Amino acid sequence: MDRRRFLSSLALLASAPALASLAAPARAQSSTALTPLKFSLDFRVTSQTSPFFLALSQGYYREEGLEVTVDVGAGSVASITRVATGAYDMSLGDVSSLIEFHARNPGNAPVQAVYQYYNRAPFVIIGRKDRGITDDFASLGGKRVAAAAVESTRRLWPMVASSLNVQTEFFEWVTTDFAVRDNVIIRGDVDAATYFHDSAVSLFARMPADRLSVLEYANAGLDLYGNAILASRRLIDERPEAVAAFLRATNRALRETLADPQPALAAVMAREPILDRAIEQQRWAITRRYVAAADAREDGLGMVREALVQRQIDSVGRVFELDTTPSVADLYDLSLLPAKDQRLVNA
Repeated sequence: MDRRRFLSSLALLASAPALASLAAPARAQSSTALTPLKFSLDFRVTSQTSPFFLALSQGYYREEGLEVTVDVGAGSVASITRVATGAYDMSLGDVSSLIEFHARNPGNAPVQAVYQYYNRAPFVIIGRKDRGITDDFASLGGKRVAAAAVESTRRLWPMVASSLNVQTEFFEWVTTDFAVRDNVIIRGDVDAATYFHDSAVSLFARMPADRLSVLEYANAGLDLYGNAILASRRLIDERPEAVAAFLRATNRALRETLADPQPALAAVMAREPILDRAIEQQRWAITRRYVAAADAREDGLGMVREALVQRQIDSVGRVFELDTTPSVADLYDLSLLPAKDQRLVNA
């Protein structure tokens, strides 16, 4: 997809009739056989992705002619590989990692972003104040910071280091599993750990917030898009109506969740009964800040701004010393988004 096609796809979004030809085939399937579609989350089931489960529980995907399966993920980087290998049709994955993936596979990367879920990336490092961690990134110098081996917040630390003009080895990484990250902080095995901000509510529930410092990557001068809905290029080319149908149903559920999260919370609790509803409500309160950020409220959910994407591409390319970088149009195909009036945030 070249830049001209990317820009023309944005113009299409202002016209609902332009998408009518895609909507009709998907809905027509509801009276016959449903189209199977495998979707991978970026991580485990929580309220961060509750709109997907609302769409499932309310039958929005089936109304669009789809039989959607939603599986847990192994990290927002692994989500890219799952689609690239054909194991999944669509997934939720990190845009910065997608930039790297395209750079390693120039011209033929089999994955594109089709809907920007996190309008801003919720990347943070959370540290213990009693270990000298403050709201200044300089306080991390010489500390021990826990992170999983493959996760986007850790992978993108060099971008923060570059912005702050400090060495990448500013502190010591301690590799740990997602499942025990809270424990190693609470026990004091490490001084801090990386998180998606909304993933940290489990830590906040076990350790008083006034004992913790939250260092947001955005406060280090980074303005990054986070996880997006990804689709295989093959699916986009051969079954665009299925991608459009999935986005319509998901967008519908996301707008409803932003207006009233309770039905979505009930849906995610039904999928994962061991979750604590109060914690999940707190988690979604953080998630919505990043999903419905200022740009999304102005441009509509799912949309990106070309200049910001290009800045992110340039930054990733520079920090990781990539030989080549993809274009905005390589990364995104937004031609299948619902029309803008269907993507505006009402709450």
